[in-house]
Formats: sequence, structure tokens, C-alpha cells
Amino acid sequence: MSERPPLSVAVVGVGHLGRHHVRLARTLPGWRCVGAFDPDRDRLDAVCAEFGAEALPSLDDAVARAEAVVIASPTVTHLEIAARCLEAGRHVLVEKPIAAFVADAREMVGLAARNAVILAVGHVEFFNPAVQAVLARAPRPRYLEAQRLSGFTRRSMDIDVVLDLMVHDLQLAQALNPGSPVREVRAVGVPVLSARVDLANVRLAFENGCVANLTASRVSSERVRKLRLFEPDAYYSIDYAEQSVSAYRLLRGGGEATIAPLAVPVEKGEPLAAEHVAFQRACRGEATMFVDGEAGAAALATAIAVVDAIGPLDTP
Repeated sequence: MSERPPLSVAVVGVGHLGRHHVRLARTLPGWRCVGAFDPDRDRLDAVCAEFGAEALPSLDDAVARAEAVVIASPTVTHLEIAARCLEAGRHVLVEKPIAAFVADAREMVGLAARNAVILAVGHVEFFNPAVQAVLARAPRPRYLEAQRLSGFTRRSMDIDVVLDLMVHDLQLAQALNPGSPVREVRAVGVPVLSARVDLANVRLAFENGCVANLTASRVSSERVRKLRLFEPDAYYSIDYAEQSVSAYRLLRGGGEATIAPLAVPVEKGEPLAAEHVAFQRACRGEATMFVDGEAGAAALATAIAVVDAIGPLDTP
């Protein structure tokens, strides 16, 4: 059987994340990179020179030449760019959050359905090998907690820490509770070094009884990326950065209950590359796990519910 020809792909937006999408578009099997576009011509030329990609003159050129488009532009531009791609029958991988507003996300989902193309959302932590190893065990947590702490940078200042960082863990909390909607949101957040929320904590209650406690900060003195899940008879601790899982299970029967280590093998790899491969497979109609537009819209809706629960900020 002959190998299928590579899919033509273009990248729109070559900032911090976009440059990595260009790198993967140029190097991953299955892609034929037709180029990249960014309105910042100097940045575009620099990134394209770094990875040997063609600097495209316009978004129209990217849409015309590609079968699939990766969008890594500012969140407020996602709907406009994605709509042009989807209406032209192009598959789209758009960085998280899917859009600035839930209505925008729903419009994108509808466009993808009407044009029979794939809409994927770049929740890259879903593709962390440690997360995939735990998801493969189909856990049913009763309680989970996540910490996502980072130092302050000037990136993503167009959105707050909920939409910037916490949205990853919101999406994973929903993936770990499939089919169960969020019924309660309690949250607190404060601005520290910007005019937006830089530190937030939320308690989510799902209809199935699971409770999630999530903390995100972009003003931390240390970098932490951890998720812990508690089942009635098992515990998983995921270290996103180390791509490792520590797990234990409760053994009953024949006497006193005991706690024993539970081996969860993890094959380390680059999550963003795995995201690209899953997107390729989805574009080809192959069965694969990925964060589709519906899941991305659900994560956005929950993130906005968190922002609403935080309420108005007390800023000078």
C-alpha cells in the first residue's frame, strides 16, 4: 500500500507559540508546509528564515495554498481568521482559547460542521504523555486539584490568567468528567502586575459529584504544573513538566485494606508534536483523540463562567 501524500499546511501567526507551529509544520512527516503569514513582517521574515519556511504575503494566500491552517494569532482575531479558513473548506487548528467569546466559538463550530471540515483547538496539555497515560485508564475522579503557576511575562496580556493558563486545566477537568456538565462555579481572582486577573482559584462542582479545585498564577516565583486525581480506590499525581505519573491504589479483601503503588508507564514526547499528528489524522478522517471545537467551546464557556464568578476587579 502506497503512503498517502502529505497535507499542505500554513501557519497564521508566528509569535511565541506560532514559531513552534512553523517548526513542526516544516519538520513533521505528513505535512507539506506552504508557508506562514503574520502582519508583523519583520517577525515573519525572521521565523521563516529560522525554519526555512516561505513568508506568505497575505492571509488570502495562506488560505488559497493550504488544505489545513494552524492559527496562532491573538485570541481576539481567532473568529475572523478561522471563519475565512473554514468557509473556504480548510481544516483548522486554532490555539486556545478557541475565541474571545462563546458566541464566536459557537459560530466557528457551526462553520466547521457546515463545511464538513475539522476544527481542532490547541489545548496542548491534553496531549501531554502523562495526561494521555491517565486518560487511557478512564478514571472517574471524585476530586481533582491542579496547580499551574508561572513567572510574569508580557505575553498574552490581551487576556487574563483564566483564559491564558487555567483554561488548560478547565478543559482537562471536563475531559476527566465526560458527559457531566458543571453545575457550580465559585472563584476568586486578583490583579497583581497587570490590569487583569493574574492569580485565580476556582472550585467547580460537576453534576456527577466530582469537585475540582484549580489554581492558576502568572506572578509566581516558581513554575509548577501538577494535577492530582482522587478516585474511591486510586490516586494519580501528574507532573506535566516531568511527564510523569505517581499512582497508588487501595487494596481490599482478606483483612485490613492496604495502599500499594500503581505503575502507570509514560512514553515521553513533545505534546505539541502529538497535537499536530492528531490534527493530521483527524483531517484524514482517521480515528483519533483530539480537542474538537465543541470541547474547546465548552472550556471557554467554563473559563468565562469563572471570570464572571470572580466579578469586577478592585483596581486603582
